[in-house]
Amino acid sequence: MANIQVILLIMTATALAGAASPSSQPSTTLPVTFQLDATAEPQNQIDQIVFARLKQLRIKPAAPCSDAVFLRRVFLDVLGIIPTAQETRQFLADKDPAKRSALIDRLLKRDEFADYWAMKWDDLLRVKAEFPINLWPNASQSYHHWIHSCLQQGMPMDRFAREMLTASGSNFRVPAVNFYRAVPNKDPKTIAMAVALTFMGVRADKWPADRLDGLAAFFAQLGYKSTGEWKEEIVFFDPAKAAAAATQPATRPAFPDGSDAKIKNGQDPRQALADWLLAPDNQYFSRNLANRAWCWLMGRGIIHEPDDIRPDNPPANPQLLACLQGELVAGHYDIKQLFRLILNSQTYQLSCIPADKPTALPNSASGAEMQFAFYPVRRLEAEVLIDAICQITDSVEHYSTMAPEPYTFLPDGTHAIAIPDGSITSAFLDMFGRPSRDTGMETERNNRPDADQRLHLLNSSHIRNKIENAPFLTSLPVGKGVTAQAIAEIYLTILSRYPTGQETQAAIQYANNQATTPRAAIFDVAWALINSAEFCHRH
Repeated sequence: MANIQVILLIMTATALAGAASPSSQPSTTLPVTFQLDATAEPQNQIDQIVFARLKQLRIKPAAPCSDAVFLRRVFLDVLGIIPTAQETRQFLADKDPAKRSALIDRLLKRDEFADYWAMKWDDLLRVKAEFPINLWPNASQSYHHWIHSCLQQGMPMDRFAREMLTASGSNFRVPAVNFYRAVPNKDPKTIAMAVALTFMGVRADKWPADRLDGLAAFFAQLGYKSTGEWKEEIVFFDPAKAAAAATQPATRPAFPDGSDAKIKNGQDPRQALADWLLAPDNQYFSRNLANRAWCWLMGRGIIHEPDDIRPDNPPANPQLLACLQGELVAGHYDIKQLFRLILNSQTYQLSCIPADKPTALPNSASGAEMQFAFYPVRRLEAEVLIDAICQITDSVEHYSTMAPEPYTFLPDGTHAIAIPDGSITSAFLDMFGRPSRDTGMETERNNRPDADQRLHLLNSSHIRNKIENAPFLTSLPVGKGVTAQAIAEIYLTILSRYPTGQETQAAIQYANNQATTPRAAIFDVAWALINSAEFCHRH
């Protein structure tokens, strides 16, 4: 699509990537648009704790990020989309010192919030029709829509968890019951490991056998029966199994903290487990959810990995984790309230460019990353990336699956983040690391870039056709040559910021010195920016 000259634009736009890497030194040539010429100051209790820890370790926090960086970052982290050019203009022109907080409040109320976070929970809960989960399409879509509805309505997360843990009924008509079907098999130990991973952030396969057996006993009395409806199944508490168990030696239900469970006669043991797990003073659930929320917004958990909580994997900042747990419980498990606290913190709003050179102190780079001294650069998820490209180019993707029956075809224009079934995929999503949803572990998603991905963005007809048919590019006036206004529109649409003077000059010089047409040069500039690390990463 473009020759070597336009690659210079990529080099300009991707200067951020090297400067943001913990293993490289901060660049002195970065545009001032990436961070403010100011010192980061604590804004709330999160910052008090984080900055005190950084001071203790002699780690300097990064500077605050610029308005343009914050705008794009918070759109991606809260909604999984990029702002439009008009939204960018309005925010950057706003002189209200409280505009960042106001933007956070607006984004948390938008419909896209439920779309994006349902995708996150779908990954965790293994919402998928095909092997090895075998929810099948009707149940998978019912499960997804229930998750989406819970998030849209602001259901407290303890109630969200309780409804899944205690659900009984048809997998088509009681969507939460699919939690018990979204596992490779119905063995109580397998269910117990899924419960521990999902609601406690613990890999119970590493537990001593008696501890796992005690948790598995809560699910030993689950029954399953099919109906006349194709692939419908009813999950229920089976008193007959309870009666049979009473006449035979069996492992008694025991809570993971070692205490015995007192199950009333005829009571579903899952009710007792939910009461214990979701009690305000129980650390397992609140610690897991607070740590996951921080990881989702900040790129790494206070305990990392977020689903590998164990005694020999301590939190990087125990006081910070305790603060988030307290806020979550005090807020009655309102996840948006916890997000609001994190998003308004100066810690979240730091630049992605480390303040200290890696050689300043031994291990200072890794220490700064672990202690949240800068915002971590990370690649956009596959779904978010293709949705962003489609938004920019006003194009659509086609999502379907031919197996299992009944075949599933989603309407054109469906956003990738809103796909209700992990079995419905595409070559692009597969290539860019969408998780298979087999295990419910965070590490299933592969966000590491590779050569195939780079070549697809650089050379594929898939991306080229989107760019060359993008209405905003084909409608830009270029009759007398490419103007600074046209370049600004491209940058606002793709990178959510205005170009610097140097970038504008380089783009105009390239566009107006080519043998090709000005329109083709416009496509080249857009192609260069879409291939930049600045576009493909959240920063």
